[in-house]
Amino acid sequence: LDKEGTASDIEFHKELLGAHLNVVACGPGAGIAPLDHYSQLRGLEKLFVDLYEEPELVHETVGRLVDGAIAIRKSLEEQGVLTLNLGNHYAGSGGTCYTGELPSAGFDGKHVRNIDCWGFATAQIFSEVSPEMHEEFALRHERRFLELFGLNSYGCCEPLHRKLDLIEKNVPRLRRVSISPWADVRVSAEAIGRKYIFSWKPNPAILAGDKFNESQIMEDIRTTLKATKGCVVEMIMKDTHTVRNEPWRLSKWVDMARRVVTEFF
Repeated sequence: LDKEGTASDIEFHKELLGAHLNVVACGPGAGIAPLDHYSQLRGLEKLFVDLYEEPELVHETVGRLVDGAIAIRKSLEEQGVLTLNLGNHYAGSGGTCYTGELPSAGFDGKHVRNIDCWGFATAQIFSEVSPEMHEEFALRHERRFLELFGLNSYGCCEPLHRKLDLIEKNVPRLRRVSISPWADVRVSAEAIGRKYIFSWKPNPAILAGDKFNESQIMEDIRTTLKATKGCVVEMIMKDTHTVRNEPWRLSKWVDMARRVVTEFF
């Protein structure tokens, strides 16, 4: 922890933004993606070959990455620099952290512990890896990190509809599951029900085309809401790399989403 550097950053941003925004120091987010990290260190093709030819190397490396992440979180807790993420904070791969279940029992109102916070893990690089390998090489390691936290989110862009039973088995205190544009919405809805937040990520390409097709967008949302009736659904439009120099598309999508939602209440 660089206390002097942190204090200097806070003062700088208060001077720059303080007249318009409330500047506060916040603890870091709590998420890991050890297999994505492994692929960056080793290479994507080598990662997939290693799963077959060097499984112990994968386990050893991923285990070490997770050990490091755990050590960092414990050090932050011991130094007293964690902050509660229970409000309008970014949750996992999208969503907000509002909950009445945190902080956990024993919170003294001052010293924030990891168990008082949301945690997160993902293995996007495993999108095409079998459920069995996902559990062996990702979930079993990620679980050790997720045990630190009071509530957890899982997943990002990887399609998880064939792995939901394993996620439920391995992720402690699971509350939110990412359902990406490549996941089967109906299968996911049947498995998740009302047990967890169905964190639906619509395909952002719908905002990036030559033309802004309103009827297609509304039908996309309507079809998903029909399939997820009875679930606890949140819609997270993210990864919008371009809107063709028409930023109004973003607010228009929000307006249309809200309009379709009213059809179901």
